[in-house]
Amino acid sequence: MKLNDITDSIIGAAIEVHRKLGPGLLESAYQRCIFYELNRKGFKIREEVPMPIIYKDVHLDHGYRMDLLVEEKVVVEIKSVESFTDVHIAQLLTYLKLGNYKLGLLINFNVTLLKHGIKRIIK
Repeated sequence: MKLNDITDSIIGAAIEVHRKLGPGLLESAYQRCIFYELNRKGFKIREEVPMPIIYKDVHLDHGYRMDLLVEEKVVVEIKSVESFTDVHIAQLLTYLKLGNYKLGLLINFNVTLLKHGIKRIIK
């Protein structure tokens, strides 16, 4: 499956969840609902994927976790914040770099219209 098809499905699932629940909930609630929607459509999804840091010969497991990894290709970070900050973008870029992934979606559910809360990031 192509990356654009995967991201279209993720965004569609996020829009469906946002329409049903609206803004104002915890990130974990949105994460579980997107997981449910994508799983129902047959996507391979992993949730709370550990992201170790490897520095030279040292393996550091500091509890970093990606919210969702879809089809082992697209990293999805879910937020429920007033607006994205540089730190949110840096976090996703770091996950893309450490995991050697090409594409990530940053989705903020704390918006009136979800299309204003989606940022697609390519490494």
